[in-house]
Amino acid sequence: MNTTLHRFIHRIALASACVALPGLPLGAMAQGAADYPNRPLELVVPFGAGGGTDALARVFADAMKKHFAQPITVINKPGASGAIGFGEVASSRPDGYKIGMISVELAILPHMGVAKFTTDDFTPIVRLNADPLVLSVSEDSPLKTVEDLVEAVKKRPDPMTFGNAGTGGVSHLAALALQQKLGVTFTHAPFQGNAPAIVALLGGHIDAVMSSPSEVATYVTGKKVRPLAVLADQRMPGMFEQVPTLKERKVDLSMGTWRGIAVPKGTPPEVVAKLTAASTKAANDPAVKESMERQSLGYAVADGETFRRQISGDTVVFKQLIDQLGAKK
Repeated sequence: MNTTLHRFIHRIALASACVALPGLPLGAMAQGAADYPNRPLELVVPFGAGGGTDALARVFADAMKKHFAQPITVINKPGASGAIGFGEVASSRPDGYKIGMISVELAILPHMGVAKFTTDDFTPIVRLNADPLVLSVSEDSPLKTVEDLVEAVKKRPDPMTFGNAGTGGVSHLAALALQQKLGVTFTHAPFQGNAPAIVALLGGHIDAVMSSPSEVATYVTGKKVRPLAVLADQRMPGMFEQVPTLKERKVDLSMGTWRGIAVPKGTPPEVVAKLTAASTKAANDPAVKESMERQSLGYAVADGETFRRQISGDTVVFKQLIDQLGAKK
């Protein structure tokens, strides 16, 4: 009798221990994946409101209403060039209810010494966008061309101030690469995203800014910002088609950004499949393409595996560039 009671208590203790440990109740996890999604999702944007990444996130979340059973709320988590937002997604429970809007900074920050996560901590779902960077000044700046900028940088006694979306971000890295190409030194002014950097440009607090086209498009149309060059191999179509590339101006430098949706590593395959199916439908919705083009967001949809390969390749490229520039903190 005592032996039987002992075995019964032992079985109860083991069962209780399994329930107490997260991830062990496989039946519950499977049921959760089968019911997905049964509550609203959060889409974490690692930059502040008003920038290109934020604008794209809101276009995507709105489009998902037609293809997904639950609403998606956009949550801005700016700071540390995106590291705070990326880190929150990477460390969140991998159940598909907290997803991330990832950008090219994900392939940069781990090599800058400012992030604990790596690209391997994410599962890409779909790429939505790709753009070259644009070098811009305010409309009332005396600088009309890249040649004017180069001449001014070399003549003025104090360094020219370049705004960026945060230390270690792609706009910062591009300015570092440009100063190396020109053999000069800039003062780098970090902001929590390019939106506040552009406000500072308009206020005359900085001399120039590197950004994605969408972040300056409205100001270019309103004759408040003058784009001097795009950091691409070829000119952009649309409203920037008259803007030369840096390569046309004898500066061999191309750099850009991409943006897309990802979930934490370890998210159940069933959840990934459901989110991928809905995200792909939303990304291919003609209304999404129209909205992105209207905001000068380069429409560049790619599936999760293609996106993963691009991220992996860019990780290698940016590590080499960061080492070359001596940019690691």
